[in-house]
Amino acid sequence: MYTQTTHGIQVTVTPFYLEQQSEPERSHYVWAYKVEIENKGTVSVQLLNRFWSITDAAGVTQEVRGPGVVGEQPVLAPGARYEYTSGCPLTTPSGMMVGSYEMDLGSGDMIEVAIPAFSLDSPHQHVRLN
Repeated sequence: MYTQTTHGIQVTVTPFYLEQQSEPERSHYVWAYKVEIENKGTVSVQLLNRFWSITDAAGVTQEVRGPGVVGEQPVLAPGARYEYTSGCPLTTPSGMMVGSYEMDLGSGDMIEVAIPAFSLDSPHQHVRLN
């Protein structure tokens, strides 16, 4: 579990490897990740956009930008929590993800909320010590 708080918005990510959807013999590895967003601040916020930077074990990075999350742009009142689950395929047995959400404070002012960096690890990753 990975947690980070920015501007009173706490983001917690829990990644897990999906063995049944992965095909290591074809270099296809799949993870799901659960994200919990909790508004610990004093004003309502609306999640408008997301940004992800995904890096595989070979060092190849792809960026993903788009509106909302899983087709929604949730509004979180103070004390409210929102959860969703999404996924990520890679061609390598491990990788890293990090990102941010663009949120509206309701007044037209925008904030950027950090999504903590987290690792995507599979049982197929062969660790080499030098």
